[in-house]
Amino acid sequence: MPAGSRQLRLLSYNIQAGTTTGKYRDYLTHSWRQLLPNNQRIANLDAIAELLGDYDIVALQEVDCGSLRSGFLNQAKYLATHAGFPYWHYRGNRKVGVLAHAGIGLLSRIEPSLVEEHRLPGAIPGRGALIARFGEGPRALWLIVLHLALGRRARSQQLRYLSGLVREYPNVVVMGDFNTGPGSRELREFCDHAGLIMPAGEVMTFPSWKPQRSIDHILVSPCMDVAELNALSARFSDHRPLAMRLNLDADVNLPKHSDRDQH
Repeated sequence: MPAGSRQLRLLSYNIQAGTTTGKYRDYLTHSWRQLLPNNQRIANLDAIAELLGDYDIVALQEVDCGSLRSGFLNQAKYLATHAGFPYWHYRGNRKVGVLAHAGIGLLSRIEPSLVEEHRLPGAIPGRGALIARFGEGPRALWLIVLHLALGRRARSQQLRYLSGLVREYPNVVVMGDFNTGPGSRELREFCDHAGLIMPAGEVMTFPSWKPQRSIDHILVSPCMDVAELNALSARFSDHRPLAMRLNLDADVNLPKHSDRDQH
């Protein structure tokens, strides 16, 4: 790694509200787990927290923000606390009464100077994004956490909206469950409009028991050096975690890092 550069360890993970899925028929036979509390969920969260401990910034999708199925536990807060992250934020997306409250989360060992919640467009309301700024001025790092819609038209609208927010910034990372592959038209257009690149090659993350689709992505600005990108073998969800080691040069000015053993 060149002198003066800094490496960030990033992870994006759709945790399916702490529920393990091992085969397609589990979506039917274990569907009750998506609406009712169960003992497996906490054990899964503890295992996920152990996994997250190796990373600097984590983007979470399908966290439960505190409803019946999670025992009214904010899973973003639980994971941040148990994995030793001093900074955490979440945005609640879709809520089904008291039964379920899905959302996204951001866990960080670096203090963000700004975190914004954004409502994403779409025919069915409820999707949103978190946008965080680390540092100040033109050398700051901007990071987006998202979970896009299932439909192509809605995804295109959501990505057009986000590209308008970040295309003027030189240092951007976008992490999340895009629900579409790297060759899709909407994702290619987003990269073009936002000035981002997708690291070469497809990394399969879904389904976790036999990954065949590349729908979880980490996109970066062209000036950034991706040292490594891979899907981890963990199967605590129906997605596998997507991990990246990113080399940042001195042009990216980040606040001081808080190591896990200091908290």
